[in-house]
Amino acid sequence: MTTEMINGHAVAFDDEGYLQDLSQWSPRVAEHLAAQEGLELTEAHWEVLHLLRDFYARYAHSPAMRPLVKAVKQSLGDDKGRSIYLMQLFPGSPAKLAARLAGLPKPDNCL
Repeated sequence: MTTEMINGHAVAFDDEGYLQDLSQWSPRVAEHLAAQEGLELTEAHWEVLHLLRDFYARYAHSPAMRPLVKAVKQSLGDDKGRSIYLMQLFPGSPAKLAARLAGLPKPDNCL
């Protein structure tokens, strides 16, 4: 576990960089985590992050890649509901990275 000062608040993370206390999430935390990944969050990123937070509020879990693609497709349309689109926004493992930036737990099916 590590603790970082973000915007004057101590924020605790687990060993994989996910929030220990989901209530500590804020847009500033997301921006801080994105900067660590070399990302600057755009409106396209925020669309997905807000969608993920809504998904978590509804279903109480973070979606793995297939459910994430399906949720994005249903909410944001066919052009954005594609793996390639999500990989461009969230390189590597989109489901894991997007969940981390959204302040959510790591998806169950992601290594």
